[in-house]
Amino acid sequence: MELPKAIIVGQPLSALAPMQDVTDLSFMTVINECGAPDYFFTEFIRVHEHSIVEKGILDSIVKNPSNRPVFAQLIGESLPNLERITKELLKHPIAGIDLNLGCPAPKVYKKNVGGGLLRDVEKVDQILGLLRQTVPGLFTVKMRIGFETTENFDAILKLINKHQVDLLSVHGRTVKELYRGEVHYDFIKRAVDSVNCPVFANGNVTSVEKAVWALDYTGAYGVMIGRSAIRNPWIFRQLREYLSGNSYFKPTLGDVYEYVKRLVEATRGEDFGELAHVNRMKKFLNFVGQGVDAEGKFLHEIRRTNSYETLFGVCTKHLLEDGKCAQLFATEPHAGVIARPNCEGCSL
Repeated sequence: MELPKAIIVGQPLSALAPMQDVTDLSFMTVINECGAPDYFFTEFIRVHEHSIVEKGILDSIVKNPSNRPVFAQLIGESLPNLERITKELLKHPIAGIDLNLGCPAPKVYKKNVGGGLLRDVEKVDQILGLLRQTVPGLFTVKMRIGFETTENFDAILKLINKHQVDLLSVHGRTVKELYRGEVHYDFIKRAVDSVNCPVFANGNVTSVEKAVWALDYTGAYGVMIGRSAIRNPWIFRQLREYLSGNSYFKPTLGDVYEYVKRLVEATRGEDFGELAHVNRMKKFLNFVGQGVDAEGKFLHEIRRTNSYETLFGVCTKHLLEDGKCAQLFATEPHAGVIARPNCEGCSL
């Protein structure tokens, strides 16, 4: 089976990276309203003896309002259960199955799944073989370039070819590097030159200009964008417009206010109260705030909110008052304005 075609034939493709506790139906819906990527990937489905396909993840597949393909991502190492969950997912309208070989959260890799599997080439071989045999359509992999070192990188690229993986997404850091430091784009380029399938470049793709640079440098088929799409949900629209030779949309702080308002509306649920919801919003706004002001005053204040009233009060002050609504939102994160928490894993 061929990969779905680009929205505009000949353009590099884009994907929203799977992020735990982020890329659910509500966030996909908001991203779609701002300009959908070419592909979506679900939050990972934890595969073990007692696992099921959670309703929230199924909703992100079957209720996705875009017309874009949605891949279901698995994380696990139990062969019988990977086969069981894959067969269950194949009953639903998924674009394909994606295997997580990159999650850097210690609570994940200590179970020898996600990024932890990069230490065990033989186990990766078994899992890729099993999934390739089970999946009649598209089978994709998202990986980092190694666990603590890159010693197994080339061996795993050979397995990508051996098992005829249809698409490989490479985050250009090791598991131990988390999200800190520079992305090793040379390793993404190495993957592009080594495997027989298309490669998506992933890691610190912060803007249209950075995406175009990464595509040119690595020769990748497309880009996968995660945390930068939380900060700037218009990035996929911008990239498509830029690659079409047009001027691209540049949001104002007023547009950011409307995005925050829509995000609050979309994620409001009956299963948690106001304080829990506000605290969840603050995780998103940690990234949004990187583009609001260079001094980090928005972030300082938003982190101290505890109600809808105080949250929107801070947003009004920094995004709307004194004519700020017409001010352009920063294209790149402001230097030194750090999204917290610093101990980052798969979630954000």
